Amino acid sequence: MKKILLFALAALVTVITACNSGAQNGDKKITIAYVNWAEGVAMTQLAKSILEQKGYHVTLKNADVAPVFAAVAGGDADVFLDTWMPVTHHNYMENFGQKVTVLNTNFEGAKIGLVVPDYVTIKSIDELNAVKDKFEGHIVGIDAGAGIMGKAEDAVKAYALDYQLQSSSEAAMMATLKKSMDEKQPVVVTGWAPHWMFSRYKLRFLEDPKQVFGETEKIQTIANNEFSISDTVAVNFFRKFQLNSEQLGSLMGAMADADGNEEAAVKEWMKNNQELVKSWD
Repeated sequence: MKKILLFALAALVTVITACNSGAQNGDKKITIAYVNWAEGVAMTQLAKSILEQKGYHVTLKNADVAPVFAAVAGGDADVFLDTWMPVTHHNYMENFGQKVTVLNTNFEGAKIGLVVPDYVTIKSIDELNAVKDKFEGHIVGIDAGAGIMGKAEDAVKAYALDYQLQSSSEAAMMATLKKSMDEKQPVVVTGWAPHWMFSRYKLRFLEDPKQVFGETEKIQTIANNEFSISDTVAVNFFRKFQLNSEQLGSLMGAMADADGNEEAAVKEWMKNNQELVKSWD
């Protein structure tokens, strides 16, 4: 009987060891959800490259922000690196907060608001109605479900702006901004920092005396609750993953100039920032 018990115990240990080994070596999978916003795309691609070096098979899931929060909360995605708090994504965290875990603040000092070229003479949102004709009564926005669009709608109401908030995409918004600036025409867009637009163009936020857009924000990494306790290696990485304005700005700039080869741009950036990358191990 003793021999049988010892044999069974040895077999159990072998099975457990094999399972753990498989989880650590062959079955390391992670799904990162992201929205097509410059800072989120940059951080997601960077995290993907680093995790792949750690032996993970990384799947990226792209969607609008509402489905992204739903996917992470429901377990269809593991992680989202672009949660803006306390203002922009407050409603989403109210709805899904019990099903996700905040792993880390990956960027401090973020900001949202209405952005204009530096040659525009007005300084504040409450001056927009007086120059409505110059802007053709339009505020150029991004995807309708984005948190910044909700705050922009609030600003239209709070300041009684006689403007139409146009939803589009980040790419379309940036194309309109570029065209307007090339022609030195007035334009107002929904903008946020960090974003490579501020390194490429001379822009500024309109003052927001009613504080509709809040002050500075922080960008957080959130994870599905189950994932946050089941994969200690990846979670440890995400808890350390953080960039400052210069670091994230240089990464976004490199990707914006990548001509479609974002993976190569990320790897080159990693080579030039080896100490930072090592600090996340």
